[in-house]
Amino acid sequence: MAPPLANLRVLDFSRILAGPFATMQLADLGATVTKVERPVTGDDTRTWKPPHDDHGQATYFQAVNRNKNTIVLDLTDPSDQARAREMATAADIVVENFRPGLMADFGLDYHQLQPENPGLIYCSITGFGHGAGAALPGYDLLIQALGGLMSITGARDGEPQKVGVALVDVLAGLFATSGILAALHHRTTTGEGQRVDIDLLTCLLAGLVNQASAYTSAGVVSTRMGNQHPSIAPYELLACADGELVLAVGNDRQFASLCKVLGEPGLAAAQQFSTNSSRVRNRQQLRTELERLLTARTAAEWTDDLTAVRVPAGVVNDIAGAFALAEKLGLEPIVELPRDDGTTVSLCRNPINLSLTPPVYRSAPPDLPNTEL
Repeated sequence: MAPPLANLRVLDFSRILAGPFATMQLADLGATVTKVERPVTGDDTRTWKPPHDDHGQATYFQAVNRNKNTIVLDLTDPSDQARAREMATAADIVVENFRPGLMADFGLDYHQLQPENPGLIYCSITGFGHGAGAALPGYDLLIQALGGLMSITGARDGEPQKVGVALVDVLAGLFATSGILAALHHRTTTGEGQRVDIDLLTCLLAGLVNQASAYTSAGVVSTRMGNQHPSIAPYELLACADGELVLAVGNDRQFASLCKVLGEPGLAAAQQFSTNSSRVRNRQQLRTELERLLTARTAAEWTDDLTAVRVPAGVVNDIAGAFALAEKLGLEPIVELPRDDGTTVSLCRNPINLSLTPPVYRSAPPDLPNTEL
């Protein structure tokens, strides 16, 4: 059976992470994606190394560019602009994340393409929208800072911290994919294309979920709490005999089971710990009591016993350990993609599981064709 987005043509002008992540989702679902890159250097992330694989290709670029073809066009050159316009008017979807206004200068913005391609779905990804923030640079670290994420990430008495991956770009890529798929559904029923606008700042604010609603609904401005949770306890890292144990106790049943495994079932009935709200109010006292008990054994030993009674617990894996766990659980997290030279590259698989039309893995991230200025 053909993949769900087979026969759809995507022209991808995006670079770095958010846009390429979105177009890779479409490619994994069967769309034909042609990536437009500038001469000589191509996508910025081709030079973001180390690390790189044994072919010298940056692993950052590999993360979001599988299943794509690539074409080199100089969008400042009139003949290449004409070629890009020809491709865009024949495409189902165009994705771009240039500075607002630049695609209009190239003759490639939605308003210039739509009359020639009324069914076109045109996705623009910006840092701060097309209005007053149009000139601001949309780098993930900057958005994490300005968008509040760093203010709630890190130790209570430490400096603000960024998340260890460009999470805002990933969120924006996922929101872009959702918007494109919604626009495709609309086109299926009406024949009409439309513009999909995504900005990183709003994506982050939406991604703050409960921390955002704490402010919008209750006026509460959250602050850094390390690994603790503002509304749940215990939900953090706790010291054991050999390191840290992750506990994510989300209800009173789980807390009662935790106390039983720890050998002090009466702790769950204590007035200051009997409900989640009381545990949150007395979180420091609770932490002291739990660590007094947990330091008697190793994190791995506690994990086994707690997992057996359905208390969410575990150790802190590094990335290798995380992939090993997924393999152990039969999740098959790695796929092999073929290169033109007959070798393969190993990448993380798409997490979407479809029973009839699963993601496809046709080709490794493309090399940049040889070009000259």
